[in-house]
Amino acid sequence: MQFDVFIIGGGAAGMSCALVLGSAKNKAFAKDKRIGIVTHQKASHLQTALFNNVLGLPPGTTGASILEGGKAQLSSLYPHVDQIEKEKVMSIAKADGFFEIKTNKNSYTSKIVVVAVGYTNLMRIKGLEQYVEPHPRDNIEKERIWLKNIDHLIEENLYVAGTLAGWRSQFSIASGSGAHVATDILTLWNGGKHTKVHDKVE
Repeated sequence: MQFDVFIIGGGAAGMSCALVLGSAKNKAFAKDKRIGIVTHQKASHLQTALFNNVLGLPPGTTGASILEGGKAQLSSLYPHVDQIEKEKVMSIAKADGFFEIKTNKNSYTSKIVVVAVGYTNLMRIKGLEQYVEPHPRDNIEKERIWLKNIDHLIEENLYVAGTLAGWRSQFSIASGSGAHVATDILTLWNGGKHTKVHDKVE
């Protein structure tokens, strides 16, 4: 199966990226793009999170509810985004201008890949080892990692978002990072013209 964008990770950064990309479906430059997201969430730190300090979220909102709500929101509003469940990405390799992504069950190809999994040293996706370094914004003893990047870009068409991009593990920061990557991809599709997607009350 071939995609234009393939997002790895169904946490705050990955889901935010998918939602923004999905919301551009009526734009001429995005309407025919195929978007996929591996919604693996078992290792997400949101599973045990409780939010009392996030703008727009009612106090007491749990991370677990956001994870489930995010998938439902994506499915309801932007069903053209393929949600790939119960699969774990094992490797990424570049060949002939595309990335080949292998999971424990299937293989996919994509022009663009966004890596948005957590920043623990248990992240073991083959093909990314050369980019792994100690996390610049966390305590050394926690042994967190990041994928070395410049403004979310690891190399051409390979992006990283969220804590693995080097950001702190604050929900709003991770979400914003995913949205940032999405707008960079939309800008790329729009011929380099800076692009955002907003909904407005009529």
